[in-house]
Amino acid sequence: MQCRFCKTELEHVFIDLINSPASNSFLTKEQLNEPETFYPLKVYSCHNCFLVQVDEYKKSDAIFNSDYVYFSSYSTSWLNHAKAYTEKMTERFGLNTGSKVIEIASNDGYLLQYFHEKNIPVLGIEPTANTAEVAVKKGIETVVDFFGVRLAKELVAKKIFADVLLGNNVLAHVPDILDFIGGMKIVLASGGVITMEFPHLMQLVDNNQFDTIYHEHFSYLSFTTVQKIFASQGLELFDVEEIPTHGGSLRIYAKHKEDSTKQITHNVSALLKKEADKGLDNLNYYNGFQAKALKVKIDLTAFLLNCKKDGKKVAAYGAAAKGNTLLNYCGIKNDMIDYVADANPHKQNKWLPASHIPVVNEDYLKKNKPDYVIILPWNLKDEVIKQLAYISQWGGQFVIPIPHLQIIK
Repeated sequence: MQCRFCKTELEHVFIDLINSPASNSFLTKEQLNEPETFYPLKVYSCHNCFLVQVDEYKKSDAIFNSDYVYFSSYSTSWLNHAKAYTEKMTERFGLNTGSKVIEIASNDGYLLQYFHEKNIPVLGIEPTANTAEVAVKKGIETVVDFFGVRLAKELVAKKIFADVLLGNNVLAHVPDILDFIGGMKIVLASGGVITMEFPHLMQLVDNNQFDTIYHEHFSYLSFTTVQKIFASQGLELFDVEEIPTHGGSLRIYAKHKEDSTKQITHNVSALLKKEADKGLDNLNYYNGFQAKALKVKIDLTAFLLNCKKDGKKVAAYGAAAKGNTLLNYCGIKNDMIDYVADANPHKQNKWLPASHIPVVNEDYLKKNKPDYVIILPWNLKDEVIKQLAYISQWGGQFVIPIPHLQIIK
């Protein structure tokens, strides 16, 4: 396998999470009796550019299809984040009715709806038809397609350019990252701005977030490496923010290299230095990650076995992709966790891949009164603990598996 950026032959395994189905391939009742396809989940570190990456074992068009079950609007905290972003960008870049905001991977319109409310023209680009359909019903014009150089040229031919071009949690999902960023260069207006948000590799390593590794995420990104990738396509990063979403993410700001109207902030050099001081440009930094993941596996399975031995009822909350990575790496099945409750009706009445744990609504959890609720989307733990605070009425406790096993009363 070659590095998807610098084409160096990859030799160094960052972590091997063994074989598993695609994390969002939820099963219907009929599919429970059919064979499942398992794909390797081995991640490599490039010793040349330090891009951490998984091979495209399952093609992106097979992952992001009309059966895709992730709808952004079912997370209150994510909607609040999107609204705050809209306010900040509108003020910082003086957006108005003459501007154009384009979002790549616009999902169900969770973010563009807030620009739309301000009468700022928007365009969504989304490959999954079912989420795009929801956005269109909100009045969000949406192109159902994958983004890259081809689509960018088609948009430009129609005189469509972006004053703000954004993508939240999409950069990691792109198998051909050079084609993707090359497309952004084409469709960005001459004085336009790109913002991208993605989980920060440094947080993944330091906080043992191995469950954020799954087949949808082809790349795991540091600021240092992203700066090089953008520069290779004639784009320059001029600002960056460290933000708390998804366990610690980056929001980068990019412009055309030839655009002299935007000054490079101190944040850029400060974060480059922070990553260098941590050693992200040295393979030694990435060693030992497998052992930390194994510790979580041992502790969580031991906890569940003891619960089973003591006759305790264990449920989970949040049928998140990261939860499927965790459960499948740990070898946990529906004989250890009875069910997972989730607010998304597109996931309810389905079963998790491989583990075959049923997905139910929250009312079921209230009636069943489990002794423990494992919060699989630990990045939303504060939101979930507040939402499910009533479990304390029957002595229920929360379990947070990452970065290490915690039990919260």
